[in-house]
This record gives sequence, C-alpha cells and structure tokens, in this order.
Amino acid sequence: MDYLNFFSQRLNELRTQKGVSARDMSLSLGQCESYINKIENQKSLPSMNVFFYICDFLDIHPKDFFDMTLENPTTTNELFEKISKLTPEQQQHFLFLIDDLLKAQ
Repeated sequence: MDYLNFFSQRLNELRTQKGVSARDMSLSLGQCESYINKIENQKSLPSMNVFFYICDFLDIHPKDFFDMTLENPTTTNELFEKISKLTPEQQQHFLFLIDDLLKAQ
C-alpha cells in the first residue's frame, strides 16, 4: 500500500468534510500557512505530535484516521456516543430502524 498517498488523500478528505481550508487548518495548528498543503501534496509528513493535533482538530480518534471503512468518522463517532447512552431496549429498536432504512435502499 502507498501510505504516503493514502495519508495525503485521507487528510484532504477529512479536512474537506470539516469544511475548512488547508490554510486555515495549518494556521489553527500553529503551523505555517502552507503546512497542510505540503502534506496533501505529498511533500512532507507531520510528526506524531502534530498528527495527534490534526486528529484533535478533525474531532476524530487517530485510529479512525486510518480506518478506510469510515467515510465520515466524525459522524460515526457521534452516532456511537449517542447510541451508547441508550438503554439496551432502545438500542435494539434503533437497530431495527437501521435495518429498515437499509432495506429501503
């Protein structure tokens, strides 16, 4: 797998979902204005510390950054948090609702 390509594409995808420009994200992370652009253009990689700041900025867990099955990890995490607050019976009802929605597709 081409991890450099994956990393740059995933960062671009998640940043775009958040609706923030590469410049604004760079500055919000305390970096120079072209920092995120350089990563997305595969000219550099962040340090581990900055990677954790990137994940915090995107409101995701570091493991979710690399999970290619999650198209929108922010929404998935929010759903999981809310579902975990339901009673077991409510969770079962929610599963039935999801099954009905998926059948309708």
